[in-house]
Formats: sequence, C-alpha cells, structure tokens
Amino acid sequence: MARLTPPETLLNQIVELFKERIPSGLEEAGLDLKQNLRALVAESLSNMDLVSREEFDIQSSVLARTRAKLEALEKTVSELEAQ
Repeated sequence: MARLTPPETLLNQIVELFKERIPSGLEEAGLDLKQNLRALVAESLSNMDLVSREEFDIQSSVLARTRAKLEALEKTVSELEAQ
C-alpha cells in the first residue's frame, strides 16, 4: 500500500520548490514569500477533509473485518437458500 506524505512534509516540499525558484538577490523578499506561502498552504491543507494515517489504517481494518463478516453471511444465506 502506498504511504501518503505527511502534511507537514508536503508543506515543506512545496515551500522549498518555490524558494529554489526565487532569483538571487531577492532573498529578503524570498523569506517573506516563504512565510506567507507556508501560511497559505497550511491554511489550505487544514481546510481539506483529511484524516491521519492512523485513522486511515483503523478504518481500513474495520472495512476488512466488515467485508469478511459480509462474505460469511452471504455464504450462510446461500446455504440456507439451497436447502
């Protein structure tokens, strides 16, 4: 299963990509841009309907157990119908 990038790591990667593209001589403006960009991206990420990796794993486990129970029930129903 593919692992999702944690939001903080994703945020740092986005900021670094923008920082690398700031022309030399504009470092001071770049620092201000970096702070503003970090705040903007962090706000955007917080507005998204995201779940933690732990919650995702818990829900995946619940789903797997539910599927197994459903398959067992379907088998039982099929056997009862065959009688």
